Amino acid sequence: MTGEFENRHGFPPGTNEVRPADHDDQAAARGLAQVAHSPSDLVTFYGSIGEVTWADVGNGYFLDPAIDVLQRLQEYGIVDARTDGKVHGLVIGSNGGGLAYLAGLDGAIYRTRTASLDEPELDRVADDLRQFLELLVHFLTRFVADGETGNL
Repeated sequence: MTGEFENRHGFPPGTNEVRPADHDDQAAARGLAQVAHSPSDLVTFYGSIGEVTWADVGNGYFLDPAIDVLQRLQEYGIVDARTDGKVHGLVIGSNGGGLAYLAGLDGAIYRTRTASLDEPELDRVADDLRQFLELLVHFLTRFVADGETGNL
């Protein structure tokens, strides 16, 4: 993806990586498993993946390190939001446009409609973390092929 990036866009690429979990990330994942009602697939993910930073894919896609998710949880608690019912979740990342991604306690992944987490309105973007990650891979593949990502 980064090989032709500068020719295509006129500036060098930023950070675009899936960073494997190190010892601190794994410890934070274990801590996340002990707190709240973290979805088990999220805990498993953070046991292997430290973070995802795709700064140049569309506006950017970011899955925060588990330590950031834990810190946000300790500082602000579980996010309460309304969709068709009450949704409780953990902020796990964002896109470069300021919208946040939440892992619902039901395992589904949601995206905020605005950059604010004060009484956020959410759209369900995936039934679970696996489907969300598959969508991210699809958008990356599309971006590499034609420079477009779609909207996630």
